[in-house]
Amino acid sequence: MPKDAAVEEFAGLVRALKARDGRSYEALGRRLSVSASTLHRYCSGATVPEEFAVVDRLALLCGADEEERRALEAAWTEADRPRRQAALPAPESNPEPSAPDPSAPEAPRARPRRGAPAPLLVAATVALVVLALAAALLGHPTHTASAPAPGSTAPGRTAAPLPFTWSIGSQLWEGGCGHTYLVDRAPRAVAPPPVAADSGAWAGTHGAVHGGEALVRITVQGRSPSDAVVLHALHVRVVDRAAPLPWNAYRMDNGCGGAVTPRHFAVDLDRPRPLAKPVDGLDASGAEARKIPAVSFPYKVTSSDPEELLVSARTASCDCRWYLELEWSAGGRTGTVRITDGGKPFRTSGTRGRPTYVHDSAEGRWITDSDSGQTG
Repeated sequence: MPKDAAVEEFAGLVRALKARDGRSYEALGRRLSVSASTLHRYCSGATVPEEFAVVDRLALLCGADEEERRALEAAWTEADRPRRQAALPAPESNPEPSAPDPSAPEAPRARPRRGAPAPLLVAATVALVVLALAAALLGHPTHTASAPAPGSTAPGRTAAPLPFTWSIGSQLWEGGCGHTYLVDRAPRAVAPPPVAADSGAWAGTHGAVHGGEALVRITVQGRSPSDAVVLHALHVRVVDRAAPLPWNAYRMDNGCGGAVTPRHFAVDLDRPRPLAKPVDGLDASGAEARKIPAVSFPYKVTSSDPEELLVSARTASCDCRWYLELEWSAGGRTGTVRITDGGKPFRTSGTRGRPTYVHDSAEGRWITDSDSGQTG
């Protein structure tokens, strides 16, 4: 691949990561310990970083999966190849042999010992070794890169299919009606609350971020009715913390409640190392309240016995970007699946002290929470 094309392909991947994350060059640069101008040069193709580690940190920060990181590393390798080639020492030139002096007596020629390698064979062997070392240096540069995650496949190998399928819902509302979004817009520029089924489109249009709490539902189903997949643990990984967003908070309800509180995993994102703690649910729809036991790991799923894992991630003091990891085993195989929001980290920001609005359907406009007579 020509040099310019290789650099442009690498820069295009870096630009895509930056655009997907949505933060400024300065904000991302602070978290990568590089200047905004340096990060801009990577995105424009003006500069290729000497180490892959800084780009790998950017990929992790923007929620890239293992396959994306491998593609990014391959593109960096091609883009950085000319620099590595230029850094190799130039081979020494062999001086032309001088013509023999006809007046000088002929020196006796040494006869090779029996079993000793011929001089031409030795020279050819040395040349092959030099060529092999050069190829190794060109094909495998020395740099810092993250090891593949458990259960991932090394580059060049075909990944075996997972013995289960999984899907997520990331725009859920408590009880189907209660939720808060942070939006960087004035009330007059915010559309009325949608129905819960249309929350994803509404949030995407407004660039909304979950305020105070994010609910994520993970549905896991085995591929076989008889061969069970064992789910061992659910881990929380916070990839970035910042101050809560200084945006307006918009509540999707004006008073909401339900008879059933589902069992779930409670996550406190404000803790240094958040854990997913199983919490019992409660069904108060009948004459007597009934406890819904929390999911306890290890847990088995098959094609006929799927499981839904509901995660409630809360924060009061940060703008947190995070993802989940699900440990599993089946048929002698083990692995970890990274659960993200369409390839990006989930995002939840605290709302404490932010102006809060509810929608007055009678007047058709957003009003402050205090004017509505509601609290919370």
